[in-house]
Amino acid sequence: MAWTRPDRETYVRNESEAQRLDRNYAELLQEVRVAQAGVQIFFAFLLTIPFQNRFAQLSQEQKNWYLTTLLCAGAAVVLFVAPVAAHRILFRRRLKDELVLFTGRLAAAGLCFLALSFLGALGLAVDVVNGRLPAVLAVAVGAAVILTVWWLWPTHGVRRRHTVPVTPVPEPDGTDGTSPRDLG
Repeated sequence: MAWTRPDRETYVRNESEAQRLDRNYAELLQEVRVAQAGVQIFFAFLLTIPFQNRFAQLSQEQKNWYLTTLLCAGAAVVLFVAPVAAHRILFRRRLKDELVLFTGRLAAAGLCFLALSFLGALGLAVDVVNGRLPAVLAVAVGAAVILTVWWLWPTHGVRRRHTVPVTPVPEPDGTDGTSPRDLG
């Protein structure tokens, strides 16, 4: 199912490349803020699990499963904080184009580690309660849901029925403000 907006033909942003980069980076930071809060709470919760009485009763395999999940959540936290650190380091160096591209990749990697940590926690919880086979099934279903909602729907469900021409605004230096990179 493709979603469309009735006014798509008339929707054009009249912005320079610098304005586009600023907007793209601001949107990226807003996305990271949303994900970062959740993953930090999730990571903090995972950190408390070994201090629970029942943790000692887990098998070594379950403890390894837990550690892998914890490390994935920790990696997600680091990757979601990284765009802020990168911005601080690259501030006023006229590298916004590279910053947007690089931090977008960091955020995507953070989402991958968040998905892995979620699936790890789901699998471990189901394994402790109902055994290995239900845990594997729960992880498979969880992975299918994540792939569908986080990747398939955004990439295939929101397809444009036709392309919208982009009309760039001239930069002060006389260039057209476009680059070989995505104008989104």
